[in-house]
Amino acid sequence: MSTTELLQRAAELFPGEVVTTAHVRHLDLPLRAGRLALITLDNGFDHTKPTTFGPGSLAKLSEALDQVEAEAAAGGVVAVAITGKPFIFAVGADLKGVEVLKEHSDALAIGKGGHDVFKRIAALPVPSFAFYNGAAMGGGVEVGLHCTYRTVSAGVPAFSLPEVFLGLVPGWGGCTLLPNLIGPAKAVKVIVENSMAQNKQLKGKDVFELGIADAIFEPADFLEQSLLWAAKVLTGKVAVEREEFDRGKAWDDAVLWGRWVADAKVHGAAPAAYKALDIIQQAKDGDLQAGFDAEDAALADLIMSGELRAGLYAFNLVQRRAKRPFGAPDKSLARPVSKVGVVGAGLMASQLALLFARRLEVPVVLTDIDQQRIDKGVGYVHAEIDKLLDKGRIGKDKANKLKGLVSGHLDKAVAFGDADFVIEAVFEEMGVKQKVFAELEAVVSPTAVLATNTSSLSVTEMASKLQHPERVVGFHFFNPVAILPLLEIVRAGQTDDASLATAFGVAKKLKKTAVLTKDAPAFVVNRILTRFMGEIQSIIDEGTPFETVEAAVKPLGLPMSPIALLELVGPAIALHVSETLHGAFPERFAVSANLGKVVEAGKRGFYTWQDGAQVLDPEVLALLTFGDSVLTEEQVRARALDAVAQEIGLMLDEGVVGEAQDIDLCMITGAGWPFHLGGITPYLDREGVSERVNGKKFLAPGLASVPA
Repeated sequence: MSTTELLQRAAELFPGEVVTTAHVRHLDLPLRAGRLALITLDNGFDHTKPTTFGPGSLAKLSEALDQVEAEAAAGGVVAVAITGKPFIFAVGADLKGVEVLKEHSDALAIGKGGHDVFKRIAALPVPSFAFYNGAAMGGGVEVGLHCTYRTVSAGVPAFSLPEVFLGLVPGWGGCTLLPNLIGPAKAVKVIVENSMAQNKQLKGKDVFELGIADAIFEPADFLEQSLLWAAKVLTGKVAVEREEFDRGKAWDDAVLWGRWVADAKVHGAAPAAYKALDIIQQAKDGDLQAGFDAEDAALADLIMSGELRAGLYAFNLVQRRAKRPFGAPDKSLARPVSKVGVVGAGLMASQLALLFARRLEVPVVLTDIDQQRIDKGVGYVHAEIDKLLDKGRIGKDKANKLKGLVSGHLDKAVAFGDADFVIEAVFEEMGVKQKVFAELEAVVSPTAVLATNTSSLSVTEMASKLQHPERVVGFHFFNPVAILPLLEIVRAGQTDDASLATAFGVAKKLKKTAVLTKDAPAFVVNRILTRFMGEIQSIIDEGTPFETVEAAVKPLGLPMSPIALLELVGPAIALHVSETLHGAFPERFAVSANLGKVVEAGKRGFYTWQDGAQVLDPEVLALLTFGDSVLTEEQVRARALDAVAQEIGLMLDEGVVGEAQDIDLCMITGAGWPFHLGGITPYLDREGVSERVNGKKFLAPGLASVPA
């Protein structure tokens, strides 16, 4: 099948594509270097709708190449260059088109069609240039790799090959061309390591320093400087020299390092990184066509895999659903927030004060039980602002402004009398929180929203003794506050729409992913994690060795093991949440006597460090008692996942959140649950756990799986 036929067939499958056109114009180069054909990729929208490549877009580029190829063959142009619309070069394949594919042959056509078009650039009878003027990702990066030379703007904010992050491989030349351009070690960093580090982006300067671009110019006159540079290359005034690299052991070692990175991140649980590394290894012998064929095959296999569909599902949750929270009231009901109060001045409260000041840029006042604690909390915020200044993240004027916004006061009436939004972050005990809310209600304005950062207590009960319980909302952040995006917004029994809408409005300004949850014990993330970790703890208490349990959960590709997570959360907090949930659901949530002993002894967890290695702490082991029931790795994994599937099923039946998608959004953004799994429910569906436990899948066919 010809390229044209391939792309026509693909376009029929994807009628909703926003087509990128490839405009050709001609420019006379400086230095009398000759005439250049400049292809500009543009989908007709501004930078808020980035340029992508679907089948229709590839066909448009192919048409432009027909024209410039003929002009070059006739001597009408001495070079061809490709650039993008303002701020955007191109951000790769249109993923909406990938989602609709149902057949392996159609997936193969997408890979082959892209290759066939991009290869034409390298085959032009004149030199070709990519002028990376703005954001470039995936296929946008790859179209430039097929060019003879590349320049990059110093203002490029985001440049990456993010495919492995999503569950794909760079399949239009990236895996083959990049290692042959910059060497295998750097290519592994860009394709695997950066991608698996939450899709880390390169800036223009990084692109140049890695050797992906041959020259770098300032954004103000980027195109003019790129054209001048191209003229110098064409006239021999500039010679581009590229690094030679070892195609022996050093190449193998770079790929080996990539496998180590992949193992550390996903423990073999997601295939994309390993397929990318196989192609990078194959690229060692320099046979480009063999590499392109391998990319086509890998791309088709991955497009038809459950893992990729789960990755795309997760991508859509984070990019789309997170921006339009399910069940949130009309945003027009939200009241303005011009001052924020924070009750408490400990570490959590201080982190919140910093976040509110930075994002809302309104006065933030902390209170606590004595001046010393207040001074310490305000001092922490000011010190963190100084760190941002030292790192160049903010300027001196901004630092001074932010410091001026954050203050403390002992008297709640003075501190909060004119505040529109007050959040408490005090000790996790119902009586303490009710007392704080009673004190607040006496001093705040009638319209002020009262928020609680509780992780597991009933918000309804907390508000029950107030004259105006309708103004109380749960506003549960995850630690570390500056890093984890999730914010569970809890609607208590009497919370009104205006207070809830105000809470969602604040969350948006804080740049948090807000998910609406019912006022149920431990809400979403802590309830699921406590059930999961509780089951793991029970299995250990009953007699299964720690190492068996650790190995059992590795195939899930979690960011850390349950035992490491326990240490991060802190055994005391984990015990408190398990006690809260045991009180609500005693038949499903046990309280571990062994965990209680760890807390009583003041230990941070089960492990300690000896000679640079993590080992079970003998002092902790001496405290614990175990049964004699030993499970296999498979039994451990099945029991833990069955418990999680049961709990999620019950939570959906109770209406804790609107849909299973909200569970996944919470687990990805609040617990770091693997993106490549799609959160938790696609994995449970794919492994047959959902049906085994609940008699049905959580998600409709095609939502996080290949459409039927």
